[in-house]
Amino acid sequence: MNDLLNIMRQLRAPDGCPWDQKQTHESLRPYMLEEAYEAVDAISSDDTEHIVEELGDVLLQIAFHTVIAEETERFSYDMIEKSIVDKLIRRHPHIFSDVDVADADEVVTNWNAIKAKEKEGQQEASLAEQVPSGMPSMMRAMELGKKLEWEKLDEAQLSQNFDDALKAKDVGQMLLAVVDYARSQKVQPEIALRDSLAKRLESEHA
Repeated sequence: MNDLLNIMRQLRAPDGCPWDQKQTHESLRPYMLEEAYEAVDAISSDDTEHIVEELGDVLLQIAFHTVIAEETERFSYDMIEKSIVDKLIRRHPHIFSDVDVADADEVVTNWNAIKAKEKEGQQEASLAEQVPSGMPSMMRAMELGKKLEWEKLDEAQLSQNFDDALKAKDVGQMLLAVVDYARSQKVQPEIALRDSLAKRLESEHA
């Protein structure tokens, strides 16, 4: 990581790259999203070289933001690393302390309880505000459904919701019904749709 940070410091230096010099936290936001999406695509492809390349691009975004922050002494890479290391230790007491868990579901329950306790005393955002508005819509709908405890749909309810939405020609409601059904099946609809798109494209080019 030090090599990457040093390269970014050189690019941001007065005699460095004009494009890199003018970037800000705000201007880099689209690239963070783009690189994250490309990394997901690479992981789906199961192409090792591609995965390594795209994860490197994600890491570049972290280094870029770090060096920008260093220039005003806002934060450092050490602070970023310490934050996530401390969080992982706190939220895995079954590994780093003496808490016993029965299964993965109990790990998630404990994680959420610890997370809630960490936020005690902080100004509480509404449940809806805790889900980033910049998420892809299906992913955001999934997370909002979890936070707000929207009804999960079974097959019969999905069919009824689809029929109602079809009569109203309301495609948005059809998609939302699919997301509510996906939650009941513990399926991430954004990933499921990506996988289905990939299969269709593969079959058309077979």
